Amino acid sequence: MKMTFRWYGESSDSVTLKQIKQIPGCTGLMGVLDQYAAGEIWPKDIIKKYVDNVHAAGLEVEVIESVNVHEDIKMGTPSRDKYIENYITTIENLAANGIKVIVYNFMPVFDWLRTDLAHVIEDGSNVLYYDDNELQDMTPLKLVEETTKNSNGFSLPGWEPERLRELERVLDVYKGISTDKLLENYKYFLEKIIPTCEKLGVRMAVHPDDPAWPIFGLPRIAHKKEHFDKIIKLVDSPANALCLCTGSLGSNPDNDVPSIIRHFGELDRIACTHVRNVKFIGPKHFREASHLSSEGSLDMYEIMLALYETGFDGYIRPDHGRMIWDEIGRPGYGLYDRALGLTYLNGLWEAIDKNKKK
Repeated sequence: MKMTFRWYGESSDSVTLKQIKQIPGCTGLMGVLDQYAAGEIWPKDIIKKYVDNVHAAGLEVEVIESVNVHEDIKMGTPSRDKYIENYITTIENLAANGIKVIVYNFMPVFDWLRTDLAHVIEDGSNVLYYDDNELQDMTPLKLVEETTKNSNGFSLPGWEPERLRELERVLDVYKGISTDKLLENYKYFLEKIIPTCEKLGVRMAVHPDDPAWPIFGLPRIAHKKEHFDKIIKLVDSPANALCLCTGSLGSNPDNDVPSIIRHFGELDRIACTHVRNVKFIGPKHFREASHLSSEGSLDMYEIMLALYETGFDGYIRPDHGRMIWDEIGRPGYGLYDRALGLTYLNGLWEAIDKNKKK
């Protein structure tokens, strides 16, 4: 198991590599290059510069996140082949720089979604928050406006301006796309890219829908165990794997997260994990919490135990943290609470490991 930290880069992150290096037990990053729009090729030299910078700080980077899939690929339009070719070139460029896992998602239009990016909780910190009742009072355009306004000036993965510029047109196209059709378009995408991944030793790790249900009437196909069983069978290859996000799946209390981990862990289809806690407030109503089990509704011990007992040897990172100690940064991606989360998860892993070896 390798414990990592998400980092956007020197020009796009309030957290520095020097700070990340000082987090006990953190050996590397799940990296991000957020300057490229979905469908654009990530240049090999820019990737190399990012990777070399991380290595110079004494950290490794073998996972890259948010290589976004162009909407035309998801919608199955005639232009999708051009964007798939670009995606394959990006995979080749990442592999040439030592990247072994690529995290992506197949969510139509929106990536992760919250109705409040800075909901103040009892301890005075603020967290990402979702209330489906509030969402019903918003149009998609209003949601984009509010999310962008409350991002503290930082880019947000999945909420890039160029991606949302044609929001109304794309939403109109999706009215004619069923979940079966979306799954068919997904299969087409995987059939094109997985042979390259197999040749280069790269694993594609699909991230769950977040939250774990459909929104705005859009088809969503990746938010429960049965969905991922279908996905890994679309192209049955070790390169077609999962990014197991406990908070995304755990936003729906019907999802038994440790059980899901055991199922796909035993199949060796979990390439990496995002581990975080959420607190249920009501139906389709939750907020983020600290990683501590007692602070939320998920049992972090059982989650880490499931990973350990299924022989997980991939990459873990603490996911969305609270904004604490007056820190101002990208919502969900400050330094302090994620660092606390990382050391807590490492502590659970150490305790499990020592107990198992007695």
